[in-house]
Amino acid sequence: MPWELNRRRCLRAINSKYIYDRVPLLHAVIFFIEMALVARLSSRFNTYYDERPVLTMMVTNAVLGGIADTVAQSITAIRERALRKYPTGQPPSPKEDPIAVEIHELDRKQPFSDRELIPESRSLPPPFDFERLTRFMAYGFAMAPIQFRWFRFLERCFPLTKTSAFLPAMKRVAFDQLIFAPFGLLCFFSAMTFAEGGGMRAVSQKLRDMYVPTLKANYMLWPAVQIINFRLMPVQFQLPFVSTVGIAWTAYLSLTNAAEDIQQARVIPASPRVRLE
Repeated sequence: MPWELNRRRCLRAINSKYIYDRVPLLHAVIFFIEMALVARLSSRFNTYYDERPVLTMMVTNAVLGGIADTVAQSITAIRERALRKYPTGQPPSPKEDPIAVEIHELDRKQPFSDRELIPESRSLPPPFDFERLTRFMAYGFAMAPIQFRWFRFLERCFPLTKTSAFLPAMKRVAFDQLIFAPFGLLCFFSAMTFAEGGGMRAVSQKLRDMYVPTLKANYMLWPAVQIINFRLMPVQFQLPFVSTVGIAWTAYLSLTNAAEDIQQARVIPASPRVRLE
């Protein structure tokens, strides 16, 4: 228990630090670490790809997925802090903080002294969710071989030539958007729900609420992206290009997935230790 109290005290102290009084310091540090990994991968990408193409794609996809979720969590933290920080002009009581339910429960059982507490924890952003980050990185890592083989399949079925490039590229886009896009979204929402501890009922609920709207959003972005990808990108850069553009898309998926979890937490009573993302 002392180790747990020290861990929570340390995380709470870090969570109270900001850059320019807007961006949470912990979120920024994690983002810069991820960008350093991307820079390292970019500098030797061709070498890694020549030696182990699938593994290179898996690691690249995992890091880019982590960046996307970090961006999504940062957006949420900035927005939530702005909404929660003194909304009525009066500093709220920490006991009213829905994000800090677990912390206040622990404080009640193992109280800190006044000097140890950070007052008005309602003004703090939601703490960085490392479990959520791990889920997104693991999903990107696991999906990379499937995406890699899918792009190779499209390359073999619809080869681009000097005399015929536009039509095969459009066929690749059509196959990708009509077959892989619906399959990918199904995998995403199912995998995320199972990883969060949900069962088949939770998967069905999330698909019923989120699948069609997200698929419509997909068709507003990805056909144009894939035209550029299949028409201009060499095959070894197709998945990294998609994953790079996909930072914004995955951040959108992360926010969508988290928003659905929050909505379910509000509608369906759970245990007292509800974790809001």
